[in-house]
Amino acid sequence: MEIQTAMKKRYSVRSFQVKKPTEHQIHTLIEYANLAPSAGNLQARDFIIVDDQETKNQLAYAALNQMFVAQAPIVLVVCANLQRISSYGHRGTDLYCLQDAAAAIEHILLLAVEMDLGGCWVGAFNEKRAADILHLPKGIRPVALIPIGYPNIEHQKSNRIPINRLIHRNQW
Repeated sequence: MEIQTAMKKRYSVRSFQVKKPTEHQIHTLIEYANLAPSAGNLQARDFIIVDDQETKNQLAYAALNQMFVAQAPIVLVVCANLQRISSYGHRGTDLYCLQDAAAAIEHILLLAVEMDLGGCWVGAFNEKRAADILHLPKGIRPVALIPIGYPNIEHQKSNRIPINRLIHRNQW
């Protein structure tokens, strides 16, 4: 039942307190992220912890000037590992590794709520620029930037499409 609470409480945090999450919290987020399902259990995802202010600034500019990225105490960068998934061929490098990363990202965001932290899944960024900033080797693709920290403001509930408009049975 606790996970249902986290799912309903989760929202995109774009304003953070100065207080930093502990190393233990960050490592726990990553540990649990890696428990997410993955194709063939290859865990074709890697994580970069960014706490250097200049690097966060550069990532914010790479993220189309979304400066809240730089304001967060920590930015977790979730990367797809194309080499680790290569045994699945193009489907692995074009799809499975992204699915593996996405599952890990959702684990991070839900566990952050349970830790009284907040985050935001940032997918709008210049991938090549981010890869250059982070000195990513060939075969490692940045999938998401996740600014993480203690929320600065209370959340305003966002609207959701009624579920009955999203469900289709047996065909569209």
